[in-house]
Amino acid sequence: MKKKVLFVCVHNSARSQMAEELLRKYGGEFFEVESSGFIPSAINPLVVEIMRDEGVDLSKKKTQSVFDLYKNNRLYSYVITVCNRAKEKECPVFPGVVKRIHWNLSDPEDFTGTNDERLERTKALKEEIKGLVMDFIDEYK
Repeated sequence: MKKKVLFVCVHNSARSQMAEELLRKYGGEFFEVESSGFIPSAINPLVVEIMRDEGVDLSKKKTQSVFDLYKNNRLYSYVITVCNRAKEKECPVFPGVVKRIHWNLSDPEDFTGTNDERLERTKALKEEIKGLVMDFIDEYK
């Protein structure tokens, strides 16, 4: 039976989306995975672009609210928050008896510079998340 994992960030627009899709791609045989946000918005276009490099199409994917998942009595084995707690005071917590993990990650919405510079920083963030996902798979599969 697959273990259920929920990735949570503020907007469900970048970090949690990348983590969800990377875990699905590399650990889908072991985990059932979703992502959500405290204040869901649209998926970051830079994330859509760089996830194509992973063979993942996010162009039609929608964000979802962590509150909706909670109201629907969704249960998870692991809830992983991917917020930068130093900057994001509203980093949500999903209630219930689960293993909680926190990955302190930068938000691509805060990246500045040219489009190419922001794209490169988003690629680097994706690689950081990919490393964390691979470590998670090794530890919890």
